[in-house]
Amino acid sequence: MSGRDLIESGMQQALATAPCGGVVTGELVAIADEGRTPLVMFPGQAGTAAVRARSVVDLHGAHIGAAVVLMFEEADASRPIVMGVLRGNEGWPLAEKPAQVEVDADGARMVVNAREQMVLRCGKASITLTRAGKVLIQGSYVLSRSTGVNRVKGAAVQIN
Repeated sequence: MSGRDLIESGMQQALATAPCGGVVTGELVAIADEGRTPLVMFPGQAGTAAVRARSVVDLHGAHIGAAVVLMFEEADASRPIVMGVLRGNEGWPLAEKPAQVEVDADGARMVVNAREQMVLRCGKASITLTRAGKVLIQGSYVLSRSTGVNRVKGAAVQIN
């Protein structure tokens, strides 16, 4: 059997055993690790969080939001491989690439950028950062505790 026959046989076997009986169309939702790791979502995935994938094509910020063709290593839905980006999809709607997530090499620091507003939400609690410099903290119960000085400063401080 030639090398090409082996490759074609392997591809046919992968197609036959992949989830949904073949390739799956998913969405590229982010690119992590300085552009090396695509994060994808696809029908039938376990959970609702984006899944780390590998890729056989170069992906960049303009592809975020685009439909991608996925295959699965050893038919394992937790090991997707991006085979390509579907043409005809506009992907990320902005002319500029989206904000990037930067993680220091030691994993101790993460910087997330947004143009207008960033919201961190869990249930009834939220922290909102705005472009104008406002920090809004909302919740049913807010606790501020410190083993050192707990300082409240501002041009004016209003309580109640």
